[in-house]
Amino acid sequence: MARTPRKWQGARTPSGLKRVRQAERRHAILQPRRSAAKTLVAKTVTVAATQPEGVDVAATLSEAVAALDRAAKAGAIHPNAAARRKSRLARKVNAAMGGGAVVAGAHVAKSTGKAAAAKAAKARIAAGKAVKAKGAQTAAGKARAALSKTTRAETPAAETPTPAAETAEPTAKSTRKTTRSTAPKTAAAKPATAKASTAKTTAKASTAKTTAAKTTAKASSAKSTTKAAKSTSAKAKTE
Repeated sequence: MARTPRKWQGARTPSGLKRVRQAERRHAILQPRRSAAKTLVAKTVTVAATQPEGVDVAATLSEAVAALDRAAKAGAIHPNAAARRKSRLARKVNAAMGGGAVVAGAHVAKSTGKAAAAKAAKARIAAGKAVKAKGAQTAAGKARAALSKTTRAETPAAETPTPAAETAEPTAKSTRKTTRSTAPKTAAAKPATAKASTAKTTAKASTAKTTAAKTTAKASSAKSTTKAAKSTSAKAKTE
């Protein structure tokens, strides 16, 4: 570790030294463009506010706009910053001139309403979609497009219904109607069959009851006959 602190805090490597040289060179080239644009913008504002004789406000405004464009093209300022400064300068000049619009030389500001802008945007989107749908404009692509057009032109003639087809359609409709009409009948027949089955079960139950009653009657008659036979045998023994 060094005993005394380092006094040089700048770049030491070759790449760092090169970056320092590049920054100095760019500053020497770009700074005059920035300062010239700022000077012309301030001059335009003062001329619009004072309106001296022999000085054209539109000419000074065009000079300032051109200086901002040159600075943006050279990279001294960002293009968005140049556009913002031009817009603010135009508003200031118009306000100083009492609301009158000042045209800066060849730079004409386009004024379009929201409806017109929306319509233009829709037109651009539609044009882009049409170009995409068209596909690659090669010989093979054009041939495929022509073939698809011819097939689309032929299909409507093929799709025209013939008399046989027209007669077949009503028959199909009639068959659908018959199936729909028969469906409720079958559904109604189901409850009738259910009622018949219940009637059958009740009849079976009644017959079972009658047979049980007959068997009980036979058993009782058999018991009575056996008792009578026993009694007669007992009387005979006693005699």
